[in-house]
Amino acid sequence: MKKFFYGLILTAILVIISSVIVSGHSVQASTNPFTDVKETNSHTNAIVFLYNEGIITGVTSTTYEPGKSATRGDAALYLANALNLQNSTAPNPGFKDVPTSSKYYKAIAALHRADIVNGYGDEFRPNATLTRSQLAKMVTIGFELQQSTTTKTKFTDVNKLTDTATKKYIQTLVDYGITKGTTATTFSPNMKLTRAQLATFLFNAIEASNDFIVIGVE
Repeated sequence: MKKFFYGLILTAILVIISSVIVSGHSVQASTNPFTDVKETNSHTNAIVFLYNEGIITGVTSTTYEPGKSATRGDAALYLANALNLQNSTAPNPGFKDVPTSSKYYKAIAALHRADIVNGYGDEFRPNATLTRSQLAKMVTIGFELQQSTTTKTKFTDVNKLTDTATKKYIQTLVDYGITKGTTATTFSPNMKLTRAQLATFLFNAIEASNDFIVIGVE
């Protein structure tokens, strides 16, 4: 399923410069159309790179709203784009709140067929928010990461969870360098995921899958 056709990744660079050298190759600078995504934002490289690769979109043509909570629909759409899973032949999963006319339909159908996402009965709830731990599961399964077998992490708030599977998903992201947590000792598993964090998680997962150095800290 790992179909990543994105070339070299921008790592530790400013998005405004004309070109950079990564692993001996020249990479042209990306265009940042978002007035609310500043160079000083730690998520800027991820947001701009994924936008230019057609993986994510803004809320408007000039705003990304990085601090806004990400929705289940957007997470599904962006993840499917990152995995190149926009498959129009996937069977209809039958979610009554995701009609075939929805911009999320193809992504959700493809991810559901691949057992990466599930719904709530006959609903997917695309406009609902999701947590950081929920995305950890989606990223681990979607990118087919080698899942951790440990149930103890460096995060004190994760160790308090009773869900063993969630602990393993989060530790998997740590193992791959996809996350370092919200602090050195916390992951904030139940915190609502922001659109900026969503971009960084996906960017780091793509980099980890391509054996590049991870630059994010989320």
